[in-house]
Amino acid sequence: MKKGIMTTVVAMLMMFSKSSLAQDIGIDTKKIEEITGVKGALNSEEKVFKVSFPRTDVKVSVDGWTMKPFMGLTSWAAFTKGTGSHTMVMGDLVVFEDEVNAVMSAALENGLEVTALHNHFFFDQPNVYFMHIGGHGSVEMLAKAVRMTQDKIKEIRASSPEPKKGFQGTSIPAESSIDGKTIDQLLGYSGQSNAGMYKVVIGRRAKHGGTAVGKEMGVNTWAAFAGSNENAFVDGDFAVLEDELQPVLKALRKSGVNIVAIHHHMTHEQPRYIFLHYWGRGSTVDLAKAMRSALDQTKH
Repeated sequence: MKKGIMTTVVAMLMMFSKSSLAQDIGIDTKKIEEITGVKGALNSEEKVFKVSFPRTDVKVSVDGWTMKPFMGLTSWAAFTKGTGSHTMVMGDLVVFEDEVNAVMSAALENGLEVTALHNHFFFDQPNVYFMHIGGHGSVEMLAKAVRMTQDKIKEIRASSPEPKKGFQGTSIPAESSIDGKTIDQLLGYSGQSNAGMYKVVIGRRAKHGGTAVGKEMGVNTWAAFAGSNENAFVDGDFAVLEDELQPVLKALRKSGVNIVAIHHHMTHEQPRYIFLHYWGRGSTVDLAKAMRSALDQTKH
C-alpha cells in the first residue's frame, strides 16, 4: 500500500474511532472542543469527556514553593450524558480573589450552578480560590457557559496581569455610625447596635442527631454593618437550604454583593444547610435592600 493511501486510511480510522467513542458516551465531544476552544480527554470507561485550563498566567507559590498546574492549579469541566437529552457538567475553577465574583456571575448568568467556594492551600501567594460548578442542559449551553467563565478570567487578567489586593472604593470610616432603624425596617428583623456598628441575626431550624438546633447553635443568617450610612460595608453569612442556594447567590450577585465562601458547617443535619459568606460595599439602604432581596429567596 502506498504511503499516501496508508496515511489517509489511518486518518479515516482515527476519525471513525473518535466519532464512535463520542457516540458511545452519548454527547458530541467535538462540539465541546469547538465551543470551549481546547482539546479534551475522554475516559471511555466512565463515559466522561473533560476539558482542562491550566493556570499558567499567574505565578503562584505555596509555602515559598512555585506551584505547577499539575499540583492543583488547573480548572476543569467534565461532561457526561444526563437524563433524557440532557448533558451534565461538573467542574472546578481555579480563580484569584479579583476574579471570583465576576466569574461566578458569568457562570450563574449562563446556566451553571455554583456549589462551593473555598481555598485549597495555606500561605499561597497570591491567594487562590476554587469554585465548584455543575449543571444540566444541552451540550451547547453548558460548553458555552464554561467558555464564558474562562473568557471572563482572560478579560480580568488582560486588564490587570497581577491579581488586585483589595476592593475598589473609598476607605470606610474608622468609627462607625450606622442607623439601625432603617436596616430593621428594610429587613423586617430587629438587630443590635455596638459602637456604631449594627448586626441582625435571623435563626433557622434544623435537627442534629435528633436534637433541635437553631439560632444560638449557629444555624442562622446574619448581616453586620459598619462605617457610615453613606459609606458602609456589610459582611455575614446566609444559611440556606440546598434548593435556596442558587437563587440567593443570584440575588446577591445581582445587587453587587461579593461572595467569599460557600461550604457546609455541619454534617448529618436535617434539613441540609449550606452556608455562604459575603461582603458588600455601598450605602446602608442599598446594602439592606440587597440582603432583603436575598432573604426573599429563602423560607425565613
